[in-house]
Amino acid sequence: MPLRRILIVDDNADAARLLARVLQRSGHSVAVAHESDGALELARRFQPEVALLEIGLPRIDGYELGARLRACDAHTRLIAISGYDDPASRARSLAAGFEAHVVKPVRGEELDALLEQPAAEPAG
Repeated sequence: MPLRRILIVDDNADAARLLARVLQRSGHSVAVAHESDGALELARRFQPEVALLEIGLPRIDGYELGARLRACDAHTRLIAISGYDDPASRARSLAAGFEAHVVKPVRGEELDALLEQPAAEPAG
């Protein structure tokens, strides 16, 4: 599997830390933010290849954060992380430009499969 620079943004610090640990053990370089403003600054410095964004972030939700990250770097792959597994939530994530919608708790094998795929071309 190609090793990636991955940004995790989740306001649940424990969940973010656990996910980061799993990805780091696989050899990925990982940066973690717990709120959107900090994530934008971190992304500018870290230049992630993949961003795993919690959709239910306070103040600036994951959809808006994804749009802002995409405006800074159209090549960053966006993967939504959510507690919602209904068709409408999945459709909204894909319509917002996310490559995938992963339901919490995130399964390692599902994430590995997504990270192995080549990047999709950005919409628009």
